[in-house]
Amino acid sequence: MKEEINNWWKQALHDLEAAEYNFEGDLLDSAAFLSQQSVEKALKALYIQEKNQLKKTPSISGLAKDLGLPSSPTIKISELEPAYQKTRYPDIAKKIPAEDFEKADVEEFINTAQEVIAWIEEKLKL
Repeated sequence: MKEEINNWWKQALHDLEAAEYNFEGDLLDSAAFLSQQSVEKALKALYIQEKNQLKKTPSISGLAKDLGLPSSPTIKISELEPAYQKTRYPDIAKKIPAEDFEKADVEEFINTAQEVIAWIEEKLKL
């Protein structure tokens, strides 16, 4: 595996682990953000492998479509995607991000990230 792909992949795994850790610590906004980040970085690792270039975009839905992810995880990714902004900007959520996430929703974000990571792991032949 190319070093660039490996670097994106390893950071994706780390972000997923950090999401799970923050979820257990009830830091739901951080867990939601890191779930989105793990998916983005894993998709970018696969994109580099498949397309031989890095696509610089935070759009995980767009990356998923470009890479031909199955429809079920692609739909879940579209639900996770807004976390990129909602976790960071109080004006987007109309609330303080730290107070804007429900545990069940964030648990689903983590499940989505785990599902996407598993799918990409097979494609990366790890």
